[in-house]
Amino acid sequence: MSEKITPSNTLTDQSEIVEALMDPQAYDESVNEVELVQTHVSFVLLAGDFVYKMKKAVNFGFLDYTTLEKRKYYCEKEVELNRRLCGDMYIGVVTINKSNRIKIKGEGEVVEYAVKMRRMPENHMMNKLLERGEVNEELIDKIAEIIAQFHSRAETNERISSFGSIDVIKANWEENFEQTREFINRTISSREFKQLRDKTKCFMAQHRHLFNQRVINSRIRDCHGDIHTSNIFVSDRIYVFDAIEFNERFRYSDVAADLAFLAMDLDFKGRSDLSNLLVKRYKLYSGDWDFSELLPFYKCYRAYVRGKVTSFMLDDANINSNERLEIVQTAKQYFKLALNYIESK
Repeated sequence: MSEKITPSNTLTDQSEIVEALMDPQAYDESVNEVELVQTHVSFVLLAGDFVYKMKKAVNFGFLDYTTLEKRKYYCEKEVELNRRLCGDMYIGVVTINKSNRIKIKGEGEVVEYAVKMRRMPENHMMNKLLERGEVNEELIDKIAEIIAQFHSRAETNERISSFGSIDVIKANWEENFEQTREFINRTISSREFKQLRDKTKCFMAQHRHLFNQRVINSRIRDCHGDIHTSNIFVSDRIYVFDAIEFNERFRYSDVAADLAFLAMDLDFKGRSDLSNLLVKRYKLYSGDWDFSELLPFYKCYRAYVRGKVTSFMLDDANINSNERLEIVQTAKQYFKLALNYIESK
């Protein structure tokens, strides 16, 4: 397994860049103020009518952004993939240059790259709509139709199908468990860790035929990989953004695993009614009626991954103490949900 690496010297340089980009004068359009939002892999700068997403120089084993060349490549890949569902939301890749100052598309040496996107109203994000009770059955129906149509168009071939094999799925789980060990008794108890490891292994051993049949039926496709309510905007149209670009193994998957992420997220937010409706309508639009037995397994996988990547944020030096407490509680909730899925199955 690849070790998780955070090169401190590179992050220090990136901190300098981010600090410089907090200045509205660092942009090539009129900006009044800049807001910074962080994920475990990105610095996201909200600047006027646009969003600039800069990749953190980290290596989590499954993701490696440790060189400038890699960050450029994955910025370009992100734009290419996300235009499938977002069209004009993704503008392109811009340089961050340094001469006497650090500036977007400035003069001098290229010190970083960023994905430039049109800024959507934050209150139109699906997770915000959920909080206000504004997600109804009609919206879920439209989203189910969009995802089903996207999956029907998504590329599939012999190589992509190979990622749906039981060996690859086992490897994904083993990576999850290996990368979670350091968080035992921090965000996941040793009992939960052992139960999840044992029960998922048992499920895969007993249901190998189900996974094989999904491959035979061409249900393994070049999917989105990260469909959840924080990655959906409901504006003049529905935008499903932030597809995974950094690892084909996470994007080439069973379409059921792709749908399971959003279904799990709705469950996590206390809206299992909408989750069930999403699955029902997706089946109708896609004609894929065969994944019901695998859905709890893939929901479990998605919840576990969210618990894992949320835990990763505890190692980020840019996170303050209050944020750490919130991260611990959120990760614990994801791991408990994962265990509920596999126990119910």
